[in-house]
Amino acid sequence: MTCSICLGVKMMAAEPLMAGYFRNRVGDFGIEGWRSDTSVWANAEKTSGTVRFRNRSMSERFHVRTNPHLSRFAMASSLLIDAAPLTTGVPGLDYILNGGYAANRAHLIEGRPGSGKTTLGLQFLLEGVVRGETCLYITLSESKRELLSVAAKHGWSLDGIEIFELVPPELSLDPKQQQSLVYASDLELGETVRMTLEAMERVKPKRVVFDSLSEIRLLSEGNLRYRRQVLALKSYFLLNEATVLMLDDLTSGDEDTNLHSISHAVIRLEQVVPAFGSERRRLAVTKMRGTSFRGGYHDLVIERGGLRIFPRLVAAEHHRPFVPEPVPVPSNVPELDAVLGGGLNRGTSTLIVGPSGAGKSTLALGYVWAGLERGERVLIVSFDETIGILMARARSVGYDLTPHIDTGQLRIEQIDPAEVSPGEFAGRVREAVSRDGAQIVVIDSLTGYLHAMPEQPYIVLQMHEMLTYLNQQGVVTLLLLAQHGMVGQMASPIDMTYLSDCVVLLRFFEASGRIRRALSVLKKRVGAHEDTIREFRIDKGGLRVGEPLEQFRGVLTGVPTFDGDRRALLPKRNFAQ
Repeated sequence: MTCSICLGVKMMAAEPLMAGYFRNRVGDFGIEGWRSDTSVWANAEKTSGTVRFRNRSMSERFHVRTNPHLSRFAMASSLLIDAAPLTTGVPGLDYILNGGYAANRAHLIEGRPGSGKTTLGLQFLLEGVVRGETCLYITLSESKRELLSVAAKHGWSLDGIEIFELVPPELSLDPKQQQSLVYASDLELGETVRMTLEAMERVKPKRVVFDSLSEIRLLSEGNLRYRRQVLALKSYFLLNEATVLMLDDLTSGDEDTNLHSISHAVIRLEQVVPAFGSERRRLAVTKMRGTSFRGGYHDLVIERGGLRIFPRLVAAEHHRPFVPEPVPVPSNVPELDAVLGGGLNRGTSTLIVGPSGAGKSTLALGYVWAGLERGERVLIVSFDETIGILMARARSVGYDLTPHIDTGQLRIEQIDPAEVSPGEFAGRVREAVSRDGAQIVVIDSLTGYLHAMPEQPYIVLQMHEMLTYLNQQGVVTLLLLAQHGMVGQMASPIDMTYLSDCVVLLRFFEASGRIRRALSVLKKRVGAHEDTIREFRIDKGGLRVGEPLEQFRGVLTGVPTFDGDRRALLPKRNFAQ
């Protein structure tokens, strides 16, 4: 049986491209024949020990000899093995693809220049080298020297990867290699394909990266010819049982989906440049046949060592059986614990809201210090302060955090909202909880997190997933939210009260010509809490919370006024003794 396929300028016989029988990699089951992808197997019809296939792309009928004793289960098992997941070499991508790329299939990786396609392809081949597989990088767009330079900057050695720099003679500057008898594009396309097939025959790789399809598109000079040419290459790759990444830089300008239907999987890389700050990169899987995958956008970064992808956090996929403790987590300040009904409960989130300077961060530090003294691991994510200022402020109220940082018990992540994407932020929090075992997480503040979001309407959805995840892990979460203004009517930049299990309100108030601070609990889902208003002070001895104050008015208006006896207020402590 022979068939023909368009390769460049003329119709070539399928030998050695596609003709003849070959033995499947699971030939122990007795299957022989030609196949291009899973669609061929789907069109099989068995008659008296012979399976007849119709190749959709070639419109050719041919026969496959089968073992009459082969069970349907064995055939199904062979197909599953044939497309088994193959590790990608990119942190986070295997999780998104539910195991990795499909073996012996062609995957389309598309994205604008600079989105990370070449780096992703090199990581795929480096993973193959680690596993002892033969790897081939076919490059039409970059020279071997450029690829080696890129690898060196990532700290990689490309030893073990065959780099084939595809430069047909017609594309060289040697006048002896140039011709004028036929169209240059026809000859160049034929030579490009021929040299690709020769490289495949010589190396016989298991993993292939073809970089890039843009040159094939330009040489084809038409969508129909381009599609047929790529289909021919894909069929040849799969005939040789290679897993292929075909890179496309989308330089055609239009949203070209011409190759989506013939690709087993389609992965798109995007690069978004905000009005201020560094670029944001993200990845989306738009198609993958025969398996589930995690859709939507996933943030990624390119750092020394390659791509690092932060899968979109889905709390339902990280459920862990958690039995709440009957005793709340104390702050070691008895009056503060009394207001909160004994303390905060594990597996809950607490929103501390108030104007700038009201003491939100210091109040959260009180719970952090109490947790450190109990031997718990703590994560502090700081958007608004540098680590140095945070450490100095903690020392000013009697909390020396340095020993706990040195032992790894306390981890402080300083995040620049202009540089870190929401996906990377969620990835850092998840890493601290799942890998380091953090039991207390402080996010200071949500205002900074809001500024890190390029799509602000979705911050509530992202925060909902994060809080649900942290609650399922039994973490005590403290969220700090600064309100606009310091006195008078104040407004929050975002409403997070309905997502929080507990809401603590801080306010300034005036009494006897002095500005003081008041604390009250507006909401607590788990257990009872006081409905009183208490004064609290911050000094170098730490936090102090006074007795309930009753002669207040106007607290909820943002301008509370105390009309009671001054002797009920907290006196200033004398540290000179």
